[in-house]
Amino acid sequence: MRSVTVATGAAVGLATLGLAHIGPAASWLPPVRDRLMPGLAARGRADHVALTFDDGPDPVSTPYFLDLLDELGVRATFFVLGARVARHPEVVAETAARGHEVAVHGWTHEPQWLPHPQRDVTGLRLARDVVEQASGARPTWFRPPFGVLTTGLWRAARRAELRPVLWGAWGKDWEEQRSVAEVRETVLGSARGGTTVLLHDTAPDGRGDAWRTTLAAVPGIVESCRGAGWDVGPLAEHF
Repeated sequence: MRSVTVATGAAVGLATLGLAHIGPAASWLPPVRDRLMPGLAARGRADHVALTFDDGPDPVSTPYFLDLLDELGVRATFFVLGARVARHPEVVAETAARGHEVAVHGWTHEPQWLPHPQRDVTGLRLARDVVEQASGARPTWFRPPFGVLTTGLWRAARRAELRPVLWGAWGKDWEEQRSVAEVRETVLGSARGGTTVLLHDTAPDGRGDAWRTTLAAVPGIVESCRGAGWDVGPLAEHF
């Protein structure tokens, strides 16, 4: 009987630890995040919308976004993957040279469901360092892959001196079948003054053409935001 009790207690303990680790990932749900964690939702000043892009850098697609943003007179925040920065540092250098902010999206695009403190800290610090080396500026922000922010990643971000942020509106633009109008309307359906918008300038593996739809949707999103009286810019100008 004692062995059963011990085993049950161990199982409960592990379950409790697992819940403590994964519990904060509930912030992925917009109603939870927006109501209980406005800072994590990156809600900023009422006359501003932060424009952010995930999953780069990509030597093919990212330059198209840089050119378009130049034409629109907009600066944005690019959340980049450390492993891709290591392969394409020149794209990050160009991004920073054009006045954009570069932030950390992790080392690779994998959700960290299980506790692994040393891996989390090492990965974030390494990503931070390659971003700083390529961009010439120490990054401020961290957005976890898939928006899954565990307790372990909270702690790792603190140790890496990065501030976790998610988003308030997105375009679901990773879906290949979505149209330009659908991406634009999905963003604008949730955007308000102070919102942080999530889009993608590439896919994590660099495959597919969904980014082309995003590229075509950006001008309409920017125009609508400006028409509503909101400036559009990076997170550095948002708070």
